[in-house]
Amino acid sequence: MMRKWAVTGLGLGFAPVAPGTFGSAGAILVAAAAWAISRQTGTDPAVLNVLWVLLTILAGIGCVIWGAWAIDYFAARSRKPGDPGPVVIDELAGQWISLVALPMGSLRQTLAVLAVQFFLFRLFDVIKPPPARQLERLPAGWGILLDDLAAGIYANIVGQIVFRYFCSWS
Repeated sequence: MMRKWAVTGLGLGFAPVAPGTFGSAGAILVAAAAWAISRQTGTDPAVLNVLWVLLTILAGIGCVIWGAWAIDYFAARSRKPGDPGPVVIDELAGQWISLVALPMGSLRQTLAVLAVQFFLFRLFDVIKPPPARQLERLPAGWGILLDDLAAGIYANIVGQIVFRYFCSWS
């Protein structure tokens, strides 16, 4: 039961439409809450980067450990091959990796980063530019995880360019 809730992002994967988008939105809500807590407690913003990496690693471990089980479990119920829709732990990992080392200072800046990174991650997750499409074909949990991590890395690279070179936060 615990692994079912873990791979579905506490049930976000059971959304009737676009479960991956709901999973990504859940990751953004966690990020917003973590940012708010860090601001309230006066925590160094660099701690958030460590948090995104740790959350990504934990979600990644969950994908790898439970990936084969999730594919078998949900594929038997949906009769669809590949990455099962209810499995959104990979979206959580990809969304969090998209946030690493991005500037999240003021509320305005943080909301802009979260919104843009949500859009960019979903875009790259859907279009899957190489090698993400090829990574998706890897067996068991690896394919489920690595295509989303690739999408998160693409989103992070674009986000770094946008927020470091084109945005002025006065």
